[in-house]
Amino acid sequence: MQKPHPEIFQGGSSRAARDNAASVSDWYFTNGNTVENLKTQIDDIQAKAAQNGHKVRIGVNAFVIARDTEEEAQAVLDDIIKHAHVEAVHAFGDAVKQAGQASPEGEGNWAKSTFEDLVQYNDGFRTNLIGTPQQVAERIVALKAIGVDLVLAGFLHFIEEVEYFGQKVLPLVRKLEEEGSARAAKTTDKSVEAVA
Repeated sequence: MQKPHPEIFQGGSSRAARDNAASVSDWYFTNGNTVENLKTQIDDIQAKAAQNGHKVRIGVNAFVIARDTEEEAQAVLDDIIKHAHVEAVHAFGDAVKQAGQASPEGEGNWAKSTFEDLVQYNDGFRTNLIGTPQQVAERIVALKAIGVDLVLAGFLHFIEEVEYFGQKVLPLVRKLEEEGSARAAKTTDKSVEAVA
């Protein structure tokens, strides 16, 4: 491929999408999912990319509901789902689940999505950035630890919630990252001392 080139961004989670990302994409975006399931996808893509002498950056969809208490955050989630347009969510689910049947494995991004997952159309609730600022920050750091480079975050009320996220969540993410780096440095120092 010609260098330099515009970065190639790609979505999907089928085997074909992952194989394509591992060979030509600069960025791979996937629907929201659990840390465990995302790690499986990321490990698969990066192993294949390494065989191709390639590195792929990973983005994941997430819907953020950060509140002062876990109960408040859960109540907001419950309210969003309660007020979802049932027919529209079912129609969207039917369409995207049918589209996934064309993949070799017969399933696509939304194959395992529940009604609740489909209310936020790219499974953003499944990433579980829902809770207190501390809980959300810890989950973001966990995503980074498995190889997520970017979180495409959605919010219910952008102006207020992005401000809250910036004031309450991001400082905790930075603090947790610093603590993790300091812990890693201490572990490395101890390992070096043990060898010496």
